Amino acid sequence: MPEYDVIVVGAGNAACAAAVSAREQGAKRVLVLEKASEAMRGGNTHYSGGLFRIAFDRTEELLPLVPDVERKAPGFLKGVPPYPAAEFARDLKRVTGNRTDPELSTLLIDRSFATILWVKRQGVPMEAAVSLSAIKIGNEIKWPTGAVIRAEHEGVGLSQHWFAILEKQGIEIRYEAAVARLIQDKKGRVTGVIADGSDGYTEISAKAVVLGCGGFEANPEWRARYLGRPWDHAKVRGTPHNTGDGLRMAIDIGALPYGHWTGCHSTPINAEAPAYGDRKLTDKTNRLSYPFGVLVNGQGRRFFDEGEDFQWYTYAKLGGIILNQPGGVAYQFFDSKVLHLLEGRYKTSQPVKGETLTEVVAQLNVDRSACLRTLAEYNDAARNDGFDPTVLDHLVTKELALPKSNWALRLDKPPFVAYPVTGGITFTFGGVRIDSTGRVINVAGKPIAGLFACGEMVGGLFHNNYPGGTGLVSGAVFGKIAGAAAAAA
Repeated sequence: MPEYDVIVVGAGNAACAAAVSAREQGAKRVLVLEKASEAMRGGNTHYSGGLFRIAFDRTEELLPLVPDVERKAPGFLKGVPPYPAAEFARDLKRVTGNRTDPELSTLLIDRSFATILWVKRQGVPMEAAVSLSAIKIGNEIKWPTGAVIRAEHEGVGLSQHWFAILEKQGIEIRYEAAVARLIQDKKGRVTGVIADGSDGYTEISAKAVVLGCGGFEANPEWRARYLGRPWDHAKVRGTPHNTGDGLRMAIDIGALPYGHWTGCHSTPINAEAPAYGDRKLTDKTNRLSYPFGVLVNGQGRRFFDEGEDFQWYTYAKLGGIILNQPGGVAYQFFDSKVLHLLEGRYKTSQPVKGETLTEVVAQLNVDRSACLRTLAEYNDAARNDGFDPTVLDHLVTKELALPKSNWALRLDKPPFVAYPVTGGITFTFGGVRIDSTGRVINVAGKPIAGLFACGEMVGGLFHNNYPGGTGLVSGAVFGKIAGAAAAAA
């Protein structure tokens, strides 16, 4: 008889959702294998902003998630616009170039609200994402569409609450238990894993295995192989433990690679950020207020339309664009008109300051004459009337080869600041193919019996880009699905 009903490999949001779902659906013996130590547990979830992008037809539907929201964020119900499934689908298709898998994306969107409500009912408290996604204009808070709810205390809180739920439900967790490979019987069914723990390699049997152990973003060799140069030099925003183990194990037994293997989620971060995620800073190295400024590379040139769209629809691709600039570093310029709009995460580093742009540029590692010429040309093409940070205001530059399509304010009010930024990788988009029940599909198009996947291991959802807040929802949705199906198996 197998030792366990279900083994879950990984311990981030998706894996925890899978373990809890398996227990809920009748699996009495559930084991979670975490590669990291207890002090480093939780995968990328710990480092996240805890944001959930969910579909809802009426703002009042959010009250079961945040029942006291009007006390903590007055005006929330009036200020948050509905985000129906059709709009979520349009956003996902638009930012992925219509390459998102139709079946998986429909499943993700249709189950987004109900799944996050399920997460809340399991014991994860939620809150309005005021400091993360809202903009305060005077005494009024303006909200984006879709991404308005997060886990209380962000990713740190989400991870801590998941582990408390696992403990409460009696789900066993083994730390420093890296899984080396999957075990199959003569018919090809996955019947367990071989884990490398404190006592060496151990064979652990189970009726089903769920892989929820992330992508390959922390593996420089795989980054170089699949993403190309200069990704092997990229800073990793999250855990150092996501090295593609689950993908390797699944592909070794015939799983079908699927999705955008040369793509990843990569954001603008402080250029001085550490090589891997900081457990205390978590996602506070992000620098996402670039739509309200000007972005210049080391050659002193603009290279990206800062106002192409709201940052939640451009930030996940911009990190890679910055990393591919000369030296992998760029500079975000702002003047004092917009400093109050910069998100709070900018306070975790000190910018370069000056009373003139010349004074600021003189302190940067850039082609100074080219940079000053770029900023002067931008100012000549920009204007200060009609600026509205809460909408696509169509305040566009005139007669620039590379336009700024919205929020094109002049840089003309001192003091001026510049923040050095680079591209930090969050997770990779390439994964394995699954079906609507989370079963891993093999190269012949058939399910691999006993094997399921969720989280960053799911291929096909994201291509080139990603709408902010979708990753954690994807992890919860497919984790819940995979855990339930594994229990039924």
